[in-house]
Amino acid sequence: MFKRLLIANRGEIACRVIRTARRLGIRCLAVCSDADEGALHVAMADEAFRIGPAPARESYLDIEAILGAAERGRADAIHPGYGFLSENAEFAEACAAREIVFVGPPAGAIRAMGSKSEAKRLMEAAGVPLVPGYHGADQSPERLAREAEAIGWPVLLKASAGGGGRGMRAVERAEDFDTALAGAKREAGAAFGDDAMLIERFVTKPRHVEVQVFADRHGNFVHLFERDCSAQRRHQKVIEEAPAPGVGGDLRAAMCEAALAAARAIGYEGAGTVEFLLDPSGEFWFMEMNTRLQVEHPVTELVTGTDLVEWQLRVAGGEPLPLAQEEIAIRGHSIEARLYAEDPARGFLPSTGDLIHLRLSESEAASGAETGVDRLSPGADGIRVDTGVRAGDTVSMHYDPMIAKVIAWGPDRDAAADRLSAALAATEVVGLTANNGFLRSLVDHPRFRAADFHTRLIEERLDEFPPADAGAAADEDLAIAAWAVASRDDAAAGEVPGGAAVPGEGDGRGDPWSPWNRRDHWRMNGAGERIVRLRPGGGDGDLVEIAVAGGRGTALPPTYEVRLPSGRETSVRGEPGAGRRWEVHVDGNRQAVTVVAQGGHLTLFRAGRRLSFARHDPGAVSGGLEMAGGLTAPMPGRIVSVLVEPGESVREGQAVLVLEAMKMEHTLTAPADGTVEEVRFAPGDLVDEATELVVLATPPD
Repeated sequence: MFKRLLIANRGEIACRVIRTARRLGIRCLAVCSDADEGALHVAMADEAFRIGPAPARESYLDIEAILGAAERGRADAIHPGYGFLSENAEFAEACAAREIVFVGPPAGAIRAMGSKSEAKRLMEAAGVPLVPGYHGADQSPERLAREAEAIGWPVLLKASAGGGGRGMRAVERAEDFDTALAGAKREAGAAFGDDAMLIERFVTKPRHVEVQVFADRHGNFVHLFERDCSAQRRHQKVIEEAPAPGVGGDLRAAMCEAALAAARAIGYEGAGTVEFLLDPSGEFWFMEMNTRLQVEHPVTELVTGTDLVEWQLRVAGGEPLPLAQEEIAIRGHSIEARLYAEDPARGFLPSTGDLIHLRLSESEAASGAETGVDRLSPGADGIRVDTGVRAGDTVSMHYDPMIAKVIAWGPDRDAAADRLSAALAATEVVGLTANNGFLRSLVDHPRFRAADFHTRLIEERLDEFPPADAGAAADEDLAIAAWAVASRDDAAAGEVPGGAAVPGEGDGRGDPWSPWNRRDHWRMNGAGERIVRLRPGGGDGDLVEIAVAGGRGTALPPTYEVRLPSGRETSVRGEPGAGRRWEVHVDGNRQAVTVVAQGGHLTLFRAGRRLSFARHDPGAVSGGLEMAGGLTAPMPGRIVSVLVEPGESVREGQAVLVLEAMKMEHTLTAPADGTVEEVRFAPGDLVDEATELVVLATPPD
């Protein structure tokens, strides 16, 4: 076994590898870009090495920088994680040339499957079923257009060297083909350095089912059964589960045997995933083989009782596979949800910013990652959380916006889904927009519970998955919000002793016996009533005015009397717990509430709901100015191309500009009919969120 392992990656996979390697007694070396110097994986590692600026091309994709770090750290082996250089044959060869073990398959196997066109030719020869399509060497636009016409619409354009939905376009009509091809080639070239395309028949309502395979250098091959990854948006997986519902018996045997045939055909070694499209008829076709560990590997680990990272390290060290095929069995069911910093209401646009507050389910509040605790097995509630971030970290534009993977195990599918839903309800994120409310809505949807889904379900029925934590503020919500604001105001006025807890600020308790802790708000002619003005919805809702009277008596914590707009009168007091958690009593009824304050905004988490309020200051001067019509950046990113010129007339919905952010291209369209007055940025420019990119003059009403 290795003594010193370099993890050539970041985020949750780097933390995951460190946990397993440390348990095996291996010294762990991390790499980091300038953006990641304070990242969790760096803090967990025994040593860390800077490899370059924030952009991945200049750091995590720089082979010489990675190898230089390995040499400085005297690494015996490099684990590439997934993404970045994990499927780069040149990187695997460069490791071998410097006598560093690459924890992955041989370069020849990576190269064979790295080109989807070559992979399909190999699979066809091995008897693995293929989707009808074109994967030839002639990449001229004219030839590709002819092949698409011959296959029949709709077709799917896919980057030959790609994965993760990048460089992929579904094309419904011949007239859209040229634009889609240009965008797919541009995105593929930027992501993989190779813009070659293949074309497949677009199977309209398939499921995405993949098989985990493993092989060693002694000629042993096994599969660890299948996973279903059909819940997707923008061709990227959202929910994954093992085993695949409805797959068993002859179908399971056929898919697993086809996956092993694919691995044997290329002399595979290590962890790999063979991906298939599954038609409702039961027919299946090879899509691609990922020559690395997959993001969704935890669901396989939980149902087979294995540690696939440990298997990787042992196989790369020359050991045989830990188990034979007949020793691997399925136990129960596991479902994984990918918690992303993204906004489902805005087309799943990535969200950037600081994680002001983060709680990842009740039993995994800190995920165990900060101390390197082994969390491969689920907790008492059946939940495991894999993450690479902590509260206070920043999600930037440079990398994938994943916050964590929330994984549930249960004795059956219904139990696993129930546990995952509860864990998502307990997940709390403040500082940026996250998709946990959407994930919970998806997991609880009757179609998902009945396993009646396909790869396009989310995009076809997005309106059926409103965030489960959304909804109007009820009277109790308003009462608790008013209590939190009044308590903070009292603290700011010096009426709370320095050691006392303040809602939204975390821990702290005052001395209940100190005379300085009197909170009775005594007034000669009244109870000291004040008006708290709030806008629910983070500032989007109507103004609400709530009357609050100060505490009663000398007890701590104090009780506040609240009169709501509905006319209801109630009393509220709160007892501080850990990490912004409070035990709040409303008319004597106790409940757990998380209170997070940031500037003039307040966020409450209670009963599985997230409620946002903006403090209204009637004395503040409005800063709202009438803005010129135009197109603004929905997120930080890099301008890829500008599709219009000053003086050009555009129609509402017309493509105007292409922005790259978080490894994906986003085509921005004109918000209304008009004329382009000014284009403010050029290709290659970096822009911040809300920056005006194109100025439009709109015709008068």
